[in-house]
Amino acid sequence: MADIICVIGNKGGTGKTTLSHMLAQGLGLMGKRSVCVLTDTYREPLDPAGRRYLTADARTREALAKVVDKIRSLKEWLGIIDGGGNRSEVDRRLYGLADLVLLPFRDSHEDIRTVIRDLELFPRAYAVPTQWPTNPWAREAAEKTVDEFLSPFRDRILEPVWALSATKQLLQAQIPSPLPSPLANACRSAAHQVLDLLQISVDGLVAEAAGQRERGREAPTAAAA
Repeated sequence: MADIICVIGNKGGTGKTTLSHMLAQGLGLMGKRSVCVLTDTYREPLDPAGRRYLTADARTREALAKVVDKIRSLKEWLGIIDGGGNRSEVDRRLYGLADLVLLPFRDSHEDIRTVIRDLELFPRAYAVPTQWPTNPWAREAAEKTVDEFLSPFRDRILEPVWALSATKQLLQAQIPSPLPSPLANACRSAAHQVLDLLQISVDGLVAEAAGQRERGREAPTAAAA
């Protein structure tokens, strides 16, 4: 039976959609079959052509139920559901059906206040620092803010997803080919964290994936970003 990952959170603008597509692309690059599920009624479906994953439109309650049932019936697949922002009721419903819940947040005090409330509301969820600053001084300031306000949740905070301008290419209706190598590395790194949490191995790619993950932990250079 497939695993379902839900990317949720009450605040908009934290990178939920970007993270969802990065995870799906990274899983595909690592040989895993996945589908990225759209639930945000303010967005339009994206063309799956050129992607390493499928896309699904589940912007109604009925469509979401059908898509989830279909994903669950697929052996060794993964479903990534993009929850959208400012939809507490939807977040609660997705939390109830998910095997893994991710809460993206940026390095603003508003984001951090919101993710604290979400971590308290969803005790099985993990917080993901997204669009994280690569400038050394900005990164140091962001890390100090996390240490100050999120220390009680330290064991539920994943490695950062660094700010990378190339990630916007994944949200184009049709993605370009090939995608930049720094973007592919970042997608693999994010996906590997998810596979670790779900205790899913990557046959034949363990060593390569581990190397990509280590590289992904390092903030990209200004040129790469």
